[in-house]
Amino acid sequence: MRSKDIVLEFYKADALLDKKIVSELLHPEVSIDWNSSKGFIQMNYDGVLAFTDELSKSYIRSKIRISHILQENNLVSLRYSHFVKTIENPREDMLLGTFFVIWELKDDKLYRGFQMSQIS
Repeated sequence: MRSKDIVLEFYKADALLDKKIVSELLHPEVSIDWNSSKGFIQMNYDGVLAFTDELSKSYIRSKIRISHILQENNLVSLRYSHFVKTIENPREDMLLGTFFVIWELKDDKLYRGFQMSQIS
């Protein structure tokens, strides 16, 4: 599978809410450096899965709208908006934020992520 296809699988509808899908796409040594509007966050494999658990407790749907995606060898960059539906209001898409991420893939898995985000 191409690197771009692996990244797209990670960001497909509701994948970020499914711990099983996320765990299958992550390299065991994954590391994400995330510069958010709330500060710097660094996550490893267990941290990403814990984050997935938290998302799935708060939201019933997750949708990513990708505006840009580029691949060069094992690096994939994308810019996207992340929308969710809350348990309290399942009929309305709520914009969580706008993101830019660069993924390095290793062994056909997400290995290193460098992400920036801005809350909506």
